[in-house]
Amino acid sequence: MSNPWRRRPSLLSSLLARVPSQCAVCRAWPSRPVCDACVTRFAPPAARCLGCALPVPHEVARCGECLAHPPPLDACLAACAYVWPWPDCIAQFKFRGRAGWAAPLATLLRSAPWVEPALEQSDLVLPMPLAPGRLRERGFNQAHELARRLAPQKTDARLLLRTRETPAQSGLARAERLRNLRGAFALEPLRAEAVRGRRIVLVDDVMTSGASLFSAAQVLRTGGAAHITALVLARTDPPA
Repeated sequence: MSNPWRRRPSLLSSLLARVPSQCAVCRAWPSRPVCDACVTRFAPPAARCLGCALPVPHEVARCGECLAHPPPLDACLAACAYVWPWPDCIAQFKFRGRAGWAAPLATLLRSAPWVEPALEQSDLVLPMPLAPGRLRERGFNQAHELARRLAPQKTDARLLLRTRETPAQSGLARAERLRNLRGAFALEPLRAEAVRGRRIVLVDDVMTSGASLFSAAQVLRTGGAAHITALVLARTDPPA
């Protein structure tokens, strides 16, 4: 028998929000799942490339790769680097069915520089879609849970579609990842005109190479989107 809680993340989140919590990082009590002091310490604002959200010097707007090969994004914003303690927090949310993490992680994302203006100026907020098999496995789409807490009135989870499963991306170079994802995203055919001339925000939890976001953004660009901003909770940065 299927677990009904996996099909009702909004109810689960509502119940968890009423329960006193302990900070998952410093163990402060009572607290939100991640306290303000830990957010300040472990998710400080950082200079990042406007095209791919990789770290850059403060005086640099875009990295050399994005200048040489501009991605199909007008902006890409990340709340934090994908380093401790965030991988475990995101895993609790993404892989262990704890949808209650959506609210604090969305708050973390919203607090990052330039995210609030991007949401306010957008016409549509689209979560990165999951293929049907992966959605059944997890019980909910973590990107959708984040998106609907960032901008519930603008979020549309049925416009951008994942059309097929793709092989694992780990171990592949960026060009191979892009080839792997070719044709993996599409607009809902009967509503494709909804993106034409609109300002779109794409939401995802973790950005590694950017291949998935870039592939989805290219579909939106081809569909006539006027402006595309990607918002990601965490960005995998190269080794220092």
